Amino acid sequence: MDISALSARFHVNAERAVNGAFPVFEGRVKEKRVLLVSDAVTRCFAEPLLASFQASGVQASLFSLPEEEPVADEETVARVMAAGEGYDYLLAVGSGTLNDLCKRAGFLLHKESGVYATAPSMDGYTSGVTPLIEKGFKITRDAQTASDVLMDFSVLKAAPSVMIGAGVGDILAKYCCLTDWRISRDLKGEKYNEEAASLMYNAVRASNDSLPALFAGKEEGVEKLMEALLISGYAMVIAGSSRPASGAEHHMSHFLEMDFLRRGERIPLHGIKVGLGTAVSLYLYHTLGSRADFKGKDVVLKEAEGLPSSEFVLDTLGKLGCPTRFSELGVSRETVRTMFFEAYKIRDRFTILALYNEEGLMKDTAEELLEKFY
Repeated sequence: MDISALSARFHVNAERAVNGAFPVFEGRVKEKRVLLVSDAVTRCFAEPLLASFQASGVQASLFSLPEEEPVADEETVARVMAAGEGYDYLLAVGSGTLNDLCKRAGFLLHKESGVYATAPSMDGYTSGVTPLIEKGFKITRDAQTASDVLMDFSVLKAAPSVMIGAGVGDILAKYCCLTDWRISRDLKGEKYNEEAASLMYNAVRASNDSLPALFAGKEEGVEKLMEALLISGYAMVIAGSSRPASGAEHHMSHFLEMDFLRRGERIPLHGIKVGLGTAVSLYLYHTLGSRADFKGKDVVLKEAEGLPSSEFVLDTLGKLGCPTRFSELGVSRETVRTMFFEAYKIRDRFTILALYNEEGLMKDTAEELLEKFY
């Protein structure tokens, strides 16, 4: 698993800072007009980066969204598009939302985009899709793979622990979503891409093995996490969908995100919600043997062999300062209960959550889940 070879395969310049500079990127955009896009929080990274680029001869400007936490919705995409009209290249300075906004705006404007990563908090850096809020619903839309992912590990290592924890939550989720994909292949005949799945699984294992280094604050741990996050994007491109990286745990996260939007409340980090959903999915897999029988149950139990425990996920999240119960997110018990019955409908995708609902198992499991995870 060579991240450099993968990046070259997909024509992505995944570049580490050299004394705070990015010479390959700067050489690539010498003749282009580059717009840096930040928000109120990441502006502190964008301003010195802008000065550095300008000093090296790059024609660069800064557009900073005034919000501390902008939402990736149609209106904000339109604002980024309007700002980018006179430029050739959009460079997000941030992580999840800013990256999504620039990938989508660049796609619609037919302009290149890239990202200067400020936190290893999510896996969308190199994917070819982007999740957007449209009319209050979470929708996955086509975007473009970032041309450049710029990484200064002194910045990434110093990201808030909870943001690093969000990235870990997004990676641990792959155990579940890959299993969801396999049971859909086995029970529903869904097309399965072995290359994408193997690539993702190996990256998860490598990141998992480096957790002690991550807990100790060592750069090595952040490097392995960031590598897994980049590979997740490549796996999605190979598969032609988000299937290698998103299953029931993501559907639960999306369900909660729409609830926060309806209430006009601040949305917790994607990877935190995904991490909690991962713990739920793992519990559903591990306790399936004690549930009522159904056709194909033995197949699902076989595919679930070797999955980590939900306790492992919650312990890992807790060590990084992340919430370990849904009640800590600021959602009601009833909302979480509804999530167990409704979140699987968000995507036409067979998962462990869909299985429990389709086989009538959730009605006897929901209260059990609430006691354990709410």
